[in-house]
Amino acid sequence: MKTTPLRSFPPAGPRLPGRWAVLPAAVLAGAALGGGYGALKTPEYAATSHVIVVPAGRTDPAGAVGFAQAYGRVATDIAVTGDAQVWAGVTAGTLRRSVTAETSPDAPMISITARSAKPAEAVAMADGVARALILDSAHVAGSTGVKVVRFSRATKPVDPVSPSAPLAALVGGCAGGLLGGLALLVRPRRAAARDEARHSRQAGAAAVPAPAAAAHQPETV
Repeated sequence: MKTTPLRSFPPAGPRLPGRWAVLPAAVLAGAALGGGYGALKTPEYAATSHVIVVPAGRTDPAGAVGFAQAYGRVATDIAVTGDAQVWAGVTAGTLRRSVTAETSPDAPMISITARSAKPAEAVAMADGVARALILDSAHVAGSTGVKVVRFSRATKPVDPVSPSAPLAALVGGCAGGLLGGLALLVRPRRAAARDEARHSRQAGAAAVPAPAAAAHQPETV
């Protein structure tokens, strides 16, 4: 009678954390990265100056809205070619990177926003671009029939517009949780594919017929 040797199993080690541990770990990692970014990043301030386009003669008031859209698109170009660099005390490249202009579809108003690490510099850039638009429109008012006038000056910002460290940590935690959730969704599919491949290999091995025991026994007379 043949006896099958008993298999020896290795001693059970410490239980590994489940796959759901990936989610809190990802949240904590994202919060740490976001908080570190918010703490190390230089605060940025924004100042906004407003100008309005008005008819200079018999121009249709509705046409002022169209000219406001046009001036909004070329605001930084006019500022660079004008004296806004001198008034703001920055280079042309800084003006292009730091200043944006927004217009309204139903009002001839242009909002000029400048961002800088220094509140006073943000104010100087916004007012400098607005002043450049006013002077440029005055030079061509005879042909355009409109002119740009100041509506409100930029005020010195008190609070930064860049995210604080707690807010950056919150955003980073949310992003980490999202990535961790996606990883949990992808991992079961890979595990299922590995299990299916292992089962198919085991089924193939079981299908091979084992040699008959009688074939190895000698014949008796």
